[in-house]
Amino acid sequence: MAIKKQYLKSKPVCKVTFALEAKEAQNVAVVGSFNDWNAEVTQLAKQKNGTFKGTVDLEKDNSYEFRYVVDGNYVNDDQADSYQWNEFASAENGVLNL
Repeated sequence: MAIKKQYLKSKPVCKVTFALEAKEAQNVAVVGSFNDWNAEVTQLAKQKNGTFKGTVDLEKDNSYEFRYVVDGNYVNDDQADSYQWNEFASAENGVLNL
């Protein structure tokens, strides 16, 4: 798992690239507070090496909760900046601080 942050000088935006190795998976999405937890919005593209990857533009100076959805199962990123308990999901979400 990997998260890459690229801050833009011209806008108050950070390009965040999410990458998850899931060779056996058919569908991977990243969901979170930035897309209303909608897996249809941020599908990740499968690369030839079996990694799913995608980039999202997010406002900087904010924190966002997120998780991956791998073939319908929620997975946290071990490189999240921190974790936050979520009562609705009864689980921890990863937190991305920009």
